[in-house]
Amino acid sequence: MLNEKDVEYMVRGGLRHMKAYTPVDPIDLLTEKAVAKAGGTAKLDGNENPYGCSPRVQKALSEYKEFNRYPDPDQRVVRNALAKYTGAKAESIVAGAGSDDLIDIILRLFLEPGDKVINCPPTFGMYPFCTDIAGGVVTKVPRKRDFSLDIPAIKTAADKNTKVTFIASPNNPSGNQASIDEIKELLGLDLIVVVDEAYVEFSGNSMLGMVPQYANLIVLRTFSKWAGIAGLRAGYGVCPCNIVPYMMKIKQPYNINLAAQVAILESLKDVDYLQKTVKAMVAEREVLYKGLKQFKWLKPYPSVANFILCAVLDRSAKDVYLGLQKRGIFIRYFETPELKDYIRISVGRPGDTVNVIAALNDM
Repeated sequence: MLNEKDVEYMVRGGLRHMKAYTPVDPIDLLTEKAVAKAGGTAKLDGNENPYGCSPRVQKALSEYKEFNRYPDPDQRVVRNALAKYTGAKAESIVAGAGSDDLIDIILRLFLEPGDKVINCPPTFGMYPFCTDIAGGVVTKVPRKRDFSLDIPAIKTAADKNTKVTFIASPNNPSGNQASIDEIKELLGLDLIVVVDEAYVEFSGNSMLGMVPQYANLIVLRTFSKWAGIAGLRAGYGVCPCNIVPYMMKIKQPYNINLAAQVAILESLKDVDYLQKTVKAMVAEREVLYKGLKQFKWLKPYPSVANFILCAVLDRSAKDVYLGLQKRGIFIRYFETPELKDYIRISVGRPGDTVNVIAALNDM
C-alpha cells in the first residue's frame, strides 16, 4: 500500500521543486493585515481598474437566467464580438480565462519536454511559471538597466531548441513598451513571438494589426485591466489562423464561463464608458508620477501602463512596502533578485494618490 511519501515521489520531478507563482492577496485578507486610517484601505498591488466594470456588466449578470447551462465550447458569439472590436478575423481569435490561460495553452501546444522559452526579466512571472509546468526550459535574457529589451542577446540565445519568446508590451512591472522595429526583428527568428498586450489600452500602441503578416506572431489581450473584470477571468489571443484550430482543440472545453461571456459582450457594448475610466487612470498616472518624483529616495520610471515602478534608493524597498501596508496601502513588492530594490504602485483614484503621497511623506 502506498504511503504519503510514495505518492509525493510520483509527482513529476520538475514540479516537486519548482517555484510557485506569487499572486496578490484579496482585499479582505489585506485589510486584516492593516491598521487602516480613516480613509480606509487602498489596494494598489494588482493593477486592477479602481473604477470597476461597466454598469451594463453588473446589470446583465444580475439578470442572466442561464447559469445552469454550459457555455459554447467554440466561443462563437464571443469571437465574433471580439472580431468586430479588434478588426481581426473571428477565425484568428481564441478566448481564454484571462491571458494566463492562453499562455498555458500556447506553451502546451508548442513545447516538447526540454524545449526552450526565452524570458526577459524582470517581466510577468507567469511566463516561466507556465514554462515549468509544461516541461520546458526557461532561457533568461535579462533586460537592460532601463528595462528595454536586449535584442542582440535574445538573438544570440535563440537556438534550434528554442520555441517561444514572450514580450510583455507594455512590460509588467516596468511600464515601458517594445517598439515595432524590435518586434519585427524578433519575428525574423525561428520561434513563436508572443506579444502580451495586457496593458495596451493605456498606451495605444498595438502589434495586433501585424498578426496577418507573420506566421509566428501571437498577440494576447485581457479584459482584466481596462474593462475592470479581473475577477471573472477573460482574455483573448489573436493568432495566425492555421494555429487557432490546434489551440481550440487542446483548451479546456468550457474555459470561458457564462459569467465571463456575458461580461465580455456587455463590456464591448459599453466601450465609450470604459474608455472614460481608462482616460481617468492615464491622467491619474501622471499625477502619481509627479508626486513620486518629489521624493529624493525614490526613482519612478515613466510608464505607459496603469502602474509605476519605483527604485528605492537609500533604504529597504521591503520596509517601504511593509510601512505602507501598516497604513492600509497595499503595493507590490516582488522580493526577487532583479527587483529587491523596487516597488510597484498601481494607479488608483485621485484619493488613493493623495493617501500614497501622504504616507510616503511620513516615512
